[in-house]
Amino acid sequence: MEPLARSARKDIPVQTYAEHVGNVSARAKRNAAEAAKYFEDGSQAFVDTVSAAALFHDLGKLDEENQKVLRSSSKKKLPINHVDAGVAYLKQQSQLFAAILAYGHHIGLCSLSKENSKDAPFCRDPDIWQQTDDLLNYYKTVHESVLGSSDVVSVRDKTKWSGLPYRLGLSCLVDGDYGDAAEHTGDEVSFDDKELRWEERLTALDKYVEAKFNKDPNSQRNLQRKEIYKSCREADTNEPIEACDSPVGTGKTTSVMAHLLQVAIAKKLRHIIVVLPYTNIIKQSVETYRKALVLDGEKPDEIVAEHHHQADFKSVELRQMSSLWKAPIIVTTAVQFFETLGSNIPVKLRKLHELPGSAVFIDEAHAAIPSFLWPQTWVWLRGLTKWGCHFVLASGSLPRFWEMEKFVSPTESIPDLVPDELRQRSAENEFLRISYQTCESAFDRRGLIDFILSKRGPRLVVMNTVQSAAVIADKMIKENQEVLHLSTALTPIDRERIVNKVIRKLKARSTDTNWTLVATSCIEAGMDFSFSTALRESCTTASLIQIGGRINREHDDMIGEVWDFRVNDPLLNKHPIFDTSRAVLNNLFKEQLIQQLSATDAVTEAMRREIMSGYKKDAEEIKIKERSGDFPEVSKLYRVINANTRIVVIDNKIIEALENHEKVSTIDLLRNSVQIWLQKINALSLENIRGYDELFKWTGWSYDPDCLGYMKGVLPLVYANEEGLIY
Repeated sequence: MEPLARSARKDIPVQTYAEHVGNVSARAKRNAAEAAKYFEDGSQAFVDTVSAAALFHDLGKLDEENQKVLRSSSKKKLPINHVDAGVAYLKQQSQLFAAILAYGHHIGLCSLSKENSKDAPFCRDPDIWQQTDDLLNYYKTVHESVLGSSDVVSVRDKTKWSGLPYRLGLSCLVDGDYGDAAEHTGDEVSFDDKELRWEERLTALDKYVEAKFNKDPNSQRNLQRKEIYKSCREADTNEPIEACDSPVGTGKTTSVMAHLLQVAIAKKLRHIIVVLPYTNIIKQSVETYRKALVLDGEKPDEIVAEHHHQADFKSVELRQMSSLWKAPIIVTTAVQFFETLGSNIPVKLRKLHELPGSAVFIDEAHAAIPSFLWPQTWVWLRGLTKWGCHFVLASGSLPRFWEMEKFVSPTESIPDLVPDELRQRSAENEFLRISYQTCESAFDRRGLIDFILSKRGPRLVVMNTVQSAAVIADKMIKENQEVLHLSTALTPIDRERIVNKVIRKLKARSTDTNWTLVATSCIEAGMDFSFSTALRESCTTASLIQIGGRINREHDDMIGEVWDFRVNDPLLNKHPIFDTSRAVLNNLFKEQLIQQLSATDAVTEAMRREIMSGYKKDAEEIKIKERSGDFPEVSKLYRVINANTRIVVIDNKIIEALENHEKVSTIDLLRNSVQIWLQKINALSLENIRGYDELFKWTGWSYDPDCLGYMKGVLPLVYANEEGLIY
């Protein structure tokens, strides 16, 4: 009887070992070859290593005890660890790199130093390693009987791999494995190669931008935007890492895209990836790019893909919903992008092999990741340039950390897409557009609301936590104030409606000014809003300056005010992650540097002080673990958002469809869900969606799609707890 790789399931036939291994090998080799096209050297060694790992990744399934279970269609776990045999054979063939990839295709990349200290390294089950060695020739004979001769190619490259090739190699293998599983079960999502057509998209972008400029051709702001667009579009494409330090409202979204299209044309790249700090601003950017870059006859969602937040599911049932970087243009979050770089987990790494040969636009780079992550991130970015990647770091308040020894050693100089003279002129205009001020005393709820209402409207108020924003919005509404609320307590689809309402009200500001938007940090970057006044709960210097980008954007008003404030109230909960940055910001105000330095210089100085205040230890620890190959520890330490959250589906129709095992697209799932802390999920006794351990459902609790989101159901508990009704 021909050996199996997968047993039969309801409506799903068995899959033979030969079919599965053959398919995985072909997919993994194709992935590796596509990535290696862009590698500076050693590309064939990389392809051969991935191919060897794929060819023997499931060798242990040929054990007769495992075959009995597979032939019985039982759901029992295979009795013999099926990974060990392939690892043992690859080690026997002196293919250690391939063995490490095969070893990690289920459990993830291991700690190389810890494994090497074991008696039986790279063996998950030391109890069977002797049995594996005894049966290895038998496994190899059966393997060859169904697949033909399959000696591994001798990999001549003996140089030590860094963490990046390991992650890319495992990505190639895992995508081949998961992709074949999805095809066999009928769940595979089709990703036909789309025509890149970079030249045509650049022409379309030129026309789109020109039409925007022509709406008000004599506006000083439009003249400035036109200069910046021209500068970015015509900039040299040779340097693989560049900066775009340009004030808010000067058109970076389209200007940097024009440059990256030129890069893609010149270097024959396969993807352009736009990385944004917050999920809520993705939709706005996606809409712009789809209007500007999608050509006649194309489906917009197939050309410009949007990835709202992490959808790297572990379970087989949800793997088909994973967000993969397959489209020509991908817009994703900083959390997804950067935590993929640092991960050791197969399901997260699956998409990484698509990154070589990509141009990457890290927008609002000041807010992309915590300061202490940049030293290791910079090492990865530099490493990725050897795989054909091109990066642009952009912001209206771009910290030039690569010029600071505490971050990069030796320091570097990278070119800027905007000439010094134009940047200086733009920075000087900022002092005429906006002023930053701070409140010395902390507010309770009542005092804060009075302070908010004393300022000129329309007003933007940004709080540090979802609960604080909901409490302030709720109290102001109960006092008959006109208030909108925007936070991650709302699903992406509901946030979009509120964003559109904000835009409509801002356009009517000549007759409609006495209202307030209360929000969280999801509002502070990338949103094309222009309020009269902004008030920001004390956070980071970069966050405060970015809020300045949400007021007086057209510079057609009196100087806009941005207020930094602190709170002292039991229901306005403190976010401890900002303790260091808050202290740094406070000192910059005391020294009057916020009022004197340009946005870039202020944020760079704040970052320098933050790294000196304890962040350096965290940064060094990550670099040490990475150099030693302790991949699980790097994955644990390298967290953009250290939040133990889960996806909670709000929409009842999607919940019903999932529980009926109907197909639901990734985008529909994510756009109708929220992320909630696991601790809060447990406190609220939320139930799993039937059949999906990684998904929860919001049932039995109030949800307000027009304002407070899921906090509508949580606030009564918050208030009751304050009054002593809940113990």
